[in-house]
Amino acid sequence: MMSLGTPSCSHRGLRMSDRRLLQPAQVCDIFKGVILLICYFMMHYVDYSMMYHLIRGQSVIKLYIIYNMLEVADRLFSSFGQDILDALYWTATEPKERKRAHIGVIPHFFMAVLYVFLHAILIMVQATTLNVAFNSHNKSLLTIMMSNNFVEIKGSVFKKFEKNNLFQMSNSDIKERFTNYVLLLIVCLRNMEQFSWNPDHLWVLFPDVCMVIASEIAVDIVKHAFITKFNDITADVYSEYRASLAFDLVSSRQKNAYTDYSDSVSRRMGFIPLPLAVLLIRVVTSSVKVQGVLAYACVVLFYCGLISLKVLNSIVLLGKSCQYVKEANMEEKLFNPPPASTPGKPLGKSQSKYKPTQDENLSASVTSQPVHQKENAVPQLVTSNSDQFLTTPDGDEKDISQDSSESKHRSAKKDLLEIDRFTICGNRID
Repeated sequence: MMSLGTPSCSHRGLRMSDRRLLQPAQVCDIFKGVILLICYFMMHYVDYSMMYHLIRGQSVIKLYIIYNMLEVADRLFSSFGQDILDALYWTATEPKERKRAHIGVIPHFFMAVLYVFLHAILIMVQATTLNVAFNSHNKSLLTIMMSNNFVEIKGSVFKKFEKNNLFQMSNSDIKERFTNYVLLLIVCLRNMEQFSWNPDHLWVLFPDVCMVIASEIAVDIVKHAFITKFNDITADVYSEYRASLAFDLVSSRQKNAYTDYSDSVSRRMGFIPLPLAVLLIRVVTSSVKVQGVLAYACVVLFYCGLISLKVLNSIVLLGKSCQYVKEANMEEKLFNPPPASTPGKPLGKSQSKYKPTQDENLSASVTSQPVHQKENAVPQLVTSNSDQFLTTPDGDEKDISQDSSESKHRSAKKDLLEIDRFTICGNRID
């Protein structure tokens, strides 16, 4: 007869199965670090100088076509690579008692390494093409590449945009602008290395760098201004976009998180930092020569400064995000988050583990509405007030007129949170 103080074998086995040597977030961080190291050593076999002279020998029109093709390939790589990395993280952190229906962790790991390596090479070709444009004598290639930004106005301004499409487009623009900043940094590092870090050459590059950045900002301002004007979307919608991104950051800041708190924001923007990090580390280590004890001490101090900057940046971002969430009256939604999964894909790690209690279900959220959907149905996105004029059929006009303005405001906040986070390629026009 078993004593009362001794736990049964089934309960003991359950506790042993739930106990992990590493947390899921730590497992994902280890995989990221290993992929980063492997791809960094693989990038040593790619000759940057040979690639530069190969691209420099091409004609201007051919380089312009190549650069446009690289931009399209970058978006496709980001979309495909996000699925590869998500599959790796899921297979590495799924529960042990779950029946495995995949090829395993090791094949997914090699696929992730191959993807990060190929994407890093793609970004290197982009940076090399931009470097050739900066170093050309007549600056014709740089002018043509800058004029390519104004083609975005023609391709997007005169199309129908809903509020959700504009949200995806805004996220894509944020990711594109940050990527361009990293490419410009790589170009400056390579040029400064060739001129033995002469500060006078930096002032030669400075006008061209400012011109590229100014053209990007001007094109984005004009594009978004006319899109909101032609589609009758108010400027307050960008405050909702900001609150939605802040909600993603705050809601993923959990004690037992499966990934870093910024991964959900990066996934929504379609930004994958691993290829950019591999290329940037490769360029910095090849451009900066470290010799002597004092140089190594400076590197250690610089690394400690970067860590401190990252911690301070995360604290500031978290504080501002909490402020934006409170201003949008979305703090109650943190206890009852909406489902953000796609059909055929598992729920996010943080959402699959979440089981609301009875008290949390009783608390009504300010921004939530009851949704009646089938279990496997695609989430229907309710359009906003400005979108209904463009996209609502005639038969539904009576139902729209009966809705109050308050319910429309609540549904608008809900729509932004239910946008598919796995949709990487922005600028989708339905």
